[in-house]
Amino acid sequence: MEEEPAKEAERCPVRNAMAHLDSEVKEECLREDLKFYFMNPCEKYRARHQIPWKLGLQILKIAMVTTQLVRFGLSNQLVVAFKEENTVAFKHLFLKGYSGTDEDDYSCSVYTQEDAYESIFFALSQYHQLKNISLGTLGYGENEDNRIGLKVCKQHYKKGTMFPSNETLNIDSDIEIDCVHLDLSTYPQEWKNSSFFRLEFYRLLQVEISFHLKGIDLQTIHSRELPDCYVFHNTITFDNKAHSGKIKIYFGSDAKIEECKDLNISGSIQKNTQYVLAFDAFVIVICLASLILCTRSIVLALRLRKRFLNFFLEKYKRHVCNADQWEFINGWYILVIISDLMTIIGSILKMEIKAKNLTNYDLCSILLGTSTLFVWVGVIRYLGYFQAYNVLILTMQASLPKVLRFCACAGMIYLGYTFCGWIVLGPYHDKFEDLNTVAECLFSLVNGDDMFATFAQIQQKSILVWLFSRLYLYSFISLFIYMILSLFIALITDSYDTIKKYQQNGFPETDLQEFLKECGSKEKYQKEASPFLSCICCLRRKGSDDHLVLMN
Repeated sequence: MEEEPAKEAERCPVRNAMAHLDSEVKEECLREDLKFYFMNPCEKYRARHQIPWKLGLQILKIAMVTTQLVRFGLSNQLVVAFKEENTVAFKHLFLKGYSGTDEDDYSCSVYTQEDAYESIFFALSQYHQLKNISLGTLGYGENEDNRIGLKVCKQHYKKGTMFPSNETLNIDSDIEIDCVHLDLSTYPQEWKNSSFFRLEFYRLLQVEISFHLKGIDLQTIHSRELPDCYVFHNTITFDNKAHSGKIKIYFGSDAKIEECKDLNISGSIQKNTQYVLAFDAFVIVICLASLILCTRSIVLALRLRKRFLNFFLEKYKRHVCNADQWEFINGWYILVIISDLMTIIGSILKMEIKAKNLTNYDLCSILLGTSTLFVWVGVIRYLGYFQAYNVLILTMQASLPKVLRFCACAGMIYLGYTFCGWIVLGPYHDKFEDLNTVAECLFSLVNGDDMFATFAQIQQKSILVWLFSRLYLYSFISLFIYMILSLFIALITDSYDTIKKYQQNGFPETDLQEFLKECGSKEKYQKEASPFLSCICCLRRKGSDDHLVLMN
């Protein structure tokens, strides 16, 4: 019985040694996995001959997504051009005396009752004989009531009396709306004799003429694409709300693309459509593979992060700082995942549009355009593997939080000037008529654009307002150009100098970097690599590798 404790004591050092050895092996494995995780693709290939699939896939995806976007952009240009050209044609067809250039935000204007009547009946007459005068492939469409024809509505105050010479006004401010439908069976001369068109201009607010037209875009055939069918909802508005002696005439055209009911087109268009659909399907497959690989990398990174946090807490009895925890979240992968999702959805919409099952060009354009933007922004990550570019990238990363905080403060001053300019200078200056225009004007002034014209266009109807405009503009330009813009540049310059010093003297070491520094040289990973890949993509970079952690 006395021999058993002695034997147990002999076993304890062995067991303790084995436990210590297991702990060291576990720590070394974790350190090696962390070191490998923060390597770039070429270093991973040199270390373990791991082929950089994600890098090759991203390069292929850039080429394919850009090609897809260019093809869709050329097709979308035809759609936009067809809509705009039809709108211009409609204005010339239905607006009497249209000069070809809009007056401010409206198309044209009239100043006499005779001109108002002539403009109204001119539009009605042109609609009636549209097929005989139009150069386009147009037809009549049904309105909301499923009727073919014109819908004319007039808004006016309730009856009353008004004598400007005696400064007397007696009118009911309630608004009445009267509408009438004019079909093609009646002629314009009959419409003129209708009592509906006896307008009392002193209480008239507006006259609105609405009608639908249908057209087919045949120019897409030249691009070997199936044509689109359009429905144009046109509205002519005679605006007399100001009662200033001037009636503004607005022309609005809302084009809606619809699926053609019966397409019978011979030639190579159908085969070309199949090729495009096959290419879009291949883009979806590539993006899906990229999505899976990047998602897998994030999942593995989160597992590695959990291992490191548990080990650090177990060994050092404290938590890892937030900065080190965020090093495991690769923002580039998240950007790629968002880009892949948008590309997949946009490509599906594009295939449906190509097959004429959908007509929503705008949503598809936003998805494909934004995804291509993210794809090209993602190229910055790979430029960061070269030291000359990495300085600029690290500078942007370091200065971004400071710049955002600075812009938030400067934005408050900017908004103050925007509201002040709108309320004071709006009645006297075209560039200060509304808040959106004021913001655009001030942003142009910050960049030194169109300064003299902004000063010169202020109307001198009020000396007080003219003096205020000078004080307003001079103070804004001096404050934003000489002070705020200079401080903005100084923030970025300061971050650039800091990064340059870090690259010369070494980056501040965090807990994660100190843990990795204890690891032996990673050369023990390296095996004899392929001469081709070593020459093409695995060139060693001069300088310290400490900033690899910052890049990832």
